[in-house]
Amino acid sequence: MAVTLAYTFGWRMQSEVLALKRRQLDLAAGTIRLDPGATKNDDAREVYLTPELKTMLEVHVERVEQLGKSLELPCIIVWLFPHFEKPHHGEQRKDFRKAWVTACQRAGYAGMLRHDFRRTAVRNMVNRGIVERVAMTITGHKTRAVFDRYHIVSPRDLQEAAQKLAEPVSATGTTTAGQVKPLPRKQKLGMAKG
Repeated sequence: MAVTLAYTFGWRMQSEVLALKRRQLDLAAGTIRLDPGATKNDDAREVYLTPELKTMLEVHVERVEQLGKSLELPCIIVWLFPHFEKPHHGEQRKDFRKAWVTACQRAGYAGMLRHDFRRTAVRNMVNRGIVERVAMTITGHKTRAVFDRYHIVSPRDLQEAAQKLAEPVSATGTTTAGQVKPLPRKQKLGMAKG
């Protein structure tokens, strides 16, 4: 569940996702927030949950509540992502490096970093047409330069660009993908004078 949250919003795993408390999740409003001072840049952030995330978090919160009831001394667990196994039942999960490395190896992706979710989230948002300023607000990037470093151009991006460049231009001045065809040089000059 923590991985899905990091993948979707590009939040830092240890300092932002695993540090979440249940009070920061509002299932009724469909939001989750990072408190001021809890992020690398100290800014608060609030995002709206996708329908998939909301459903997953509803199930997850129920599981956390059941864990609190099952302990020798029943209690309310404050962490959104606590330990479910003994001897740390209900305590804050601060990391899961060993489990991550094992999972990546078993899946055939040895060497993948959890921090790669930040890059993936940025690419997913930009590629889906989310305004970059909004994407930066969600991920917590303060500067355009840092955000751009996370929006990596892949070989597939370059292949898609070549395909778009190869598309025929229609008489209306657009390609089949709807891109505007530039005016011929002669027309540009005429427009500049007029």
